[in-house]
Amino acid sequence: MPTSEKPVRQSVTLPARVARHVRSLAKAKRTSASRILVDLVEAGLEAREADKKRFLDLADRLARSKDPAEQERIKEQLARLTFGE
Repeated sequence: MPTSEKPVRQSVTLPARVARHVRSLAKAKRTSASRILVDLVEAGLEAREADKKRFLDLADRLARSKDPAEQERIKEQLARLTFGE
């Protein structure tokens, strides 16, 4: 977390199974559960942004593609990103 940003306190309720997992990770890394939660949230946000970028890149490729076979492959990839396997 950049030092120029002021931390904001948040309260979340976790399912018991998730809370146990977070505490276990914290213990293994010898850090706090709060630090683990921050790391997990940051990783999740980065993953979401990467997925969005990949989707937009595929959509751009689809718009520029002239090859019907490539268009079909790209459409399948977009469908998997959108709807899962």
